[in-house]
Amino acid sequence: MKSKNLIGVIVAWILIYAVFAFLKPATFLSPSNFELMMRQSIIIGLGAIGMTYVIITGGIDLSTGSVIACSTVTTALVQKATLNPWLALAAGIATGTLAGFINGTFVSKLKVGPFIVTLASMLVFRGVAKGLSNEQPVGSVPDSWLRTFNASLGQGEKWQLIPKGAWVWIILLVVMNFVLFRTVFGRNVVATGSNEKTAILCGIRTGRVKTAVYTLCGFFAGLAGIMQFSRTTIGDPTIAGGDELKMIAAAVIGGASLSGGEGSLIGAVFGTLIMTTINMGCIQMQIPNWIQEILTGVIILIAVGIDKWRLAKSQAA
Repeated sequence: MKSKNLIGVIVAWILIYAVFAFLKPATFLSPSNFELMMRQSIIIGLGAIGMTYVIITGGIDLSTGSVIACSTVTTALVQKATLNPWLALAAGIATGTLAGFINGTFVSKLKVGPFIVTLASMLVFRGVAKGLSNEQPVGSVPDSWLRTFNASLGQGEKWQLIPKGAWVWIILLVVMNFVLFRTVFGRNVVATGSNEKTAILCGIRTGRVKTAVYTLCGFFAGLAGIMQFSRTTIGDPTIAGGDELKMIAAAVIGGASLSGGEGSLIGAVFGTLIMTTINMGCIQMQIPNWIQEILTGVIILIAVGIDKWRLAKSQAA
């Protein structure tokens, strides 16, 4: 993503934040409100990292919401059965990673379009989540440090500024941004999305690249499932419905091109923050939910329109 486009996304978020801060200065500018904003952004923000990688290859993943539900249920079940938070953490992440690998295998090996593959797996993984939990939320889960990732900071924890899960998000953002722009794998991801035929002629195994990015997307969805469990403390098989659309929106608002070959992880962060800020601002202003949805939809349309304009401009050049 070009620096001027990234700056535009950052400025857009600052302006939106400033508007609500002006309208509700007493609450919107408080440290507790910023902490809450980060708590509400963690799940979508983590998923948007993996989603950005997928979109850069020219793909899409509609199953991430269902994968989050699967991961959340698995985490709750393992924690309840073993009382071992490390096993529960590993199980939740492994569930998401396996789901992503399955998606990637179907997309790369069977040459089936990612929209169809992930639309089908969205239903399959949601069904698996409901089957594992007997279509009931997995409750009465013993307490553990897993709950602290997306919980409010206590009085003795205010020095952390943001929840532990947000720090995990930031650290992984830095790592994956380095991978995307400073490694061979990252260059292969961009090349695959820019022109797959040319990438193949250059010796890039695009099938493996696609399998890897969908697996990566599953990993981040699994980690988002851990954060979802931390937030709700139960394993709900119906949770995260529609989260995949929010992740796609965050990536697109942040500058990812649906045509492939372009994307920004930092832009996806601010895309996530834009949607969260609008949501929180509208709630504090007591604006009806339907208006919030319209505003978010309009922003997505504007982002897609800008993407198409950039693509047409680059082709004309």
